[in-house]
Amino acid sequence: MTIADLVPYHDLVPYQVVLAAADPDQLLPAREQMAFTLGFHIILVPFGVALTSLMLIANYRGLRKGDSTALLLARRWSKVAAVLFAVGAITGTVLSFELGILWPGLMKTYGSAFGFPFAIEGLFFFLEAIFVAIYIYGWDRMRPWAHFWSGVPVALASVGGAAAVIAANSWMNQPGGITMRDGKVVSVRPAEVFFNNAFWLQFWHMLLAAYIVAGFVVASVYTVGMLRGRRGRYQRLGFLISFVTAAVALPVQIFVGDTIARQVFDDEPAKFAAIELLPTTGKNVPETLGGVLIDGKVRYGISVPDVASILAGFKPSTTIKGLDAVPPDIRPTTAQVNIVHWAFDIMVGTSMLMLAVAVWFLWLWWKRRDTLETNRWFLGAASVCGIVSILSLESGWVVTEVGRQPWIVVGLLRTRDAVTTVGNLWPTFGVVVVLYAAVGTGALWVLHSMKKRWQEQGDESVHVPYGPEDAQGTPPERSEGKVS
Repeated sequence: MTIADLVPYHDLVPYQVVLAAADPDQLLPAREQMAFTLGFHIILVPFGVALTSLMLIANYRGLRKGDSTALLLARRWSKVAAVLFAVGAITGTVLSFELGILWPGLMKTYGSAFGFPFAIEGLFFFLEAIFVAIYIYGWDRMRPWAHFWSGVPVALASVGGAAAVIAANSWMNQPGGITMRDGKVVSVRPAEVFFNNAFWLQFWHMLLAAYIVAGFVVASVYTVGMLRGRRGRYQRLGFLISFVTAAVALPVQIFVGDTIARQVFDDEPAKFAAIELLPTTGKNVPETLGGVLIDGKVRYGISVPDVASILAGFKPSTTIKGLDAVPPDIRPTTAQVNIVHWAFDIMVGTSMLMLAVAVWFLWLWWKRRDTLETNRWFLGAASVCGIVSILSLESGWVVTEVGRQPWIVVGLLRTRDAVTTVGNLWPTFGVVVVLYAAVGTGALWVLHSMKKRWQEQGDESVHVPYGPEDAQGTPPERSEGKVS
């Protein structure tokens, strides 16, 4: 079911006129606070979703190949994942409270539908927390394969939790599964809410993004180590597992992203017009790289003839709706259009940069594998991919969230009609910034302490609890107190 099935477009017109009042005072601080907390939390999501999978890959290799270095990596990654999971639990909890405090109009009218995916997410969260504890506790206490399998639910639950959050977000873009009467939701079909028309593509897009970000960020840690002269097997294996995972996911992500762009072209023409920086409807639409919209005209951009029409409909004659096709009352502001356009360009540009580094890695692996750890130009580029991937992730979410404006639920509820009108949100925003700064600083301090301790212990000499015997057949030393 699409938005057109829920509310015919012509029925929206009187609704728009009624709501054409000035923005509430709390709208700006509410948006800024939501953007800040979501922008902070989303950096942690890839590690909750994908770092646990990297951990299991290393764990599996360690058991199958008798590889003690892989087991050491798995053990250390599991502890990093646990720290980031705890931080994500704090920031995610704040976000859940914000939905009710900042956007009471959303929860009051659509909470019965919008809240359903979050109830599912809660179940996955508790499942993940339980098995994270079992996996961490089990390193020195469980049989090797039983311990490995106890980690599998962690990865699966994290993917399930991400799917639930994406279901809620995609429902805001293409709401379905509800029946409304007199402006109220009178029935909810949970399966249609969860698996709405935008769900699957957004889910795969976010899942692949998680593996790309976690893979490139973890790989960047080891490339920096190699640039500083630490080129042991520990660094090489840690780099290969994480970088290859991200590099494999990247081409698939570009294909999925291209497919989503065409879905947006079909279902969200206002967002697509903002992405393409297109003020007027037309055919043979050029692709505009960079540039800004000023007084309804595109300035300073690089125009590539016909490309936008070809990408949207596979032919130059494809008509693309411009911003002039959107009624003024529900048209995004010029600032929002420029933000969405630049965020999209940054997302695509950073993806191409990472793809180039991935292709470079493939060429080195094929032709000059022995130089992989000493090619400083490649190591430098690979180390930058970590921060570039985070920039790409943030840009993608800006396209999704700002591109939906002025709607909080497309076609049903505008953002300014959902915001709270009580109190002053700026002091609350300040408290949240201080809280997140403290949590972020604490997390970085803990991770730095762990890194420092692990470097003092060394990378190759530390044995793991169920690692293989050494070359002389001596059983490995148990690691209690040595790897922590």
